Amino acid sequence: MKERLIQAALGEAPADLVLKNAQVVDVFTGTVFPADIAVVDGFIAGVGDYSEAAEVADLHGAFVAPGLINAHCHVESSMAVPSAYCAEELRWGVTTLITDPHEIANVAGLPGIQYMLDASEGLPVNYYVMLPSCVPATPFEHAGCTLSADDLAQLAVHPRVLGLGEMMNLPGVLGRDPGVLRKLTLFNGRIADGHAPQAHGRPLQAYIAAGVHTDHEAVSYGEAREKLRAGLAVLVREGSASRNLEAILSGVLAESLSTGRLAFCTDDKHLADIRREGTVRWCVKKAVGLGMDPVRALRIATLNAARIYNLPHLGAVAPGRQGDLVVFHDLQELDVLRVYQKGVLVAENGSVRQEFFAQSAPAPEAIRGSVNLAPFDAARLAPALEPGKRYPVIEMLPHEIATEKGSLTGAEAEKALENGQVCRIAVLERHHARGNIGCGLLRGYGLREGAAATTVAHDSHNLIVVGRDAHDMEAAVRELERVQGGYTLVRGGQVLDTLPLPVGGLMSPLPPEELNACLQRISKRARELGVQEGVDPFITLSFMALPVIPKMRITDLGMFDAEKFSFCD
Repeated sequence: MKERLIQAALGEAPADLVLKNAQVVDVFTGTVFPADIAVVDGFIAGVGDYSEAAEVADLHGAFVAPGLINAHCHVESSMAVPSAYCAEELRWGVTTLITDPHEIANVAGLPGIQYMLDASEGLPVNYYVMLPSCVPATPFEHAGCTLSADDLAQLAVHPRVLGLGEMMNLPGVLGRDPGVLRKLTLFNGRIADGHAPQAHGRPLQAYIAAGVHTDHEAVSYGEAREKLRAGLAVLVREGSASRNLEAILSGVLAESLSTGRLAFCTDDKHLADIRREGTVRWCVKKAVGLGMDPVRALRIATLNAARIYNLPHLGAVAPGRQGDLVVFHDLQELDVLRVYQKGVLVAENGSVRQEFFAQSAPAPEAIRGSVNLAPFDAARLAPALEPGKRYPVIEMLPHEIATEKGSLTGAEAEKALENGQVCRIAVLERHHARGNIGCGLLRGYGLREGAAATTVAHDSHNLIVVGRDAHDMEAAVRELERVQGGYTLVRGGQVLDTLPLPVGGLMSPLPPEELNACLQRISKRARELGVQEGVDPFITLSFMALPVIPKMRITDLGMFDAEKFSFCD
């Protein structure tokens, strides 16, 4: 291959592909210049004056940037299987994914991770995996599986495994938990993702000293700046529920901070949102809208991410780099005209070439039958409230997955339930029929009637149900048991709508267009039941069971104070 690259670069042999009359986005110098791009065997041979090739495409002055890199994402959170998810990313110019399959791992362990690797094999995208570090995320809930350092070692040698996924167990790191330290030690010399919301001062210093390299949980500029100063790469997140880009980049621009250690990521983003606006392309567009130079924003989306994750063959339009290229009409609106991966045209004018997605690895039967509930009744989902007793309340925040702490007496809670100011929330262990049900109160969701339920419940993915009526809540749970996972809405004991997610209770095998239509329909109906704007009806709800995010959560073991890391009385 090197011989052919050298020959084509020298003009002594034709290239496989030449893109003529391009405006090359140079992420090294921060400039744009006119040139042709020659590609051989999937790699760029030269950028300059080239004409001889098996295929010549005249771009007529369109802009060519490196393929975009999503620096941290959970494919399962889109509710699409890998093939459908990758097709949507490619439509918007993303050619590289740094994925963390800890959602399916919490349901199905190593077989779940292996399924994601198998299902992404051969797709026209660079699909990398960070092995989940926290399965389960904490000892305060029941997941489907537990993964030790010895378990992770079995997949650590896979060629598409880059390192250790987000280390959510901050207390475990600070407390020098032997199991946590073994996982970090296993990946010495490789990248280890972090997850340290609101960590600062000495705890942050100790966390980084343990061997963590990145963080995607900064929600403010001050938090991001402290983490950057401590040596972390900050992955600026813009997903469906957590939108932190504007807060962070506004500060970066105001203080003229270096962007060399920033990359863009989505973390969790709905397929419908991806189809409407893309992922990293949307981050770049928002950055430009805030006043950032387009080439600087594209560098964050490409070269920075490649450097952070030790991928020297990606991230730039330059000789020796992989021929992953995205063609834009302009650098303001960033409308994607073409996408090349390894020098092959894989998407054009918003449509992917379907021949690359004709085959998809079927999910093993064990992953499809993942909802196993112990016997229960409506009374267990909505226990009686004692009038004089004080109960903790999860206070949801618009556009955020973080919550605040609240409390109500039993008498106050009954009145708030009657007035529609709060809802009941319950989490049922759904993997091994243990029978655990945690119950609590939720404010800010907005549901005025009926019940909503989901088996997407980060990170252990038990079953969450919210409602004001215990019988509607029971009907919603039984519907998800029937379809083996998904989203559902119930009113008056009748199922209004259900989106089945039979692959681990997390993903659907439906084509993207059909899945998006189902998502839009059920989300619209959730709004009609009162779910307020600023709260994604299902994605935001799914985070209410994540006990590593401040401040108040709920698991299958009960209401949980995520600041004190202890259960509420």
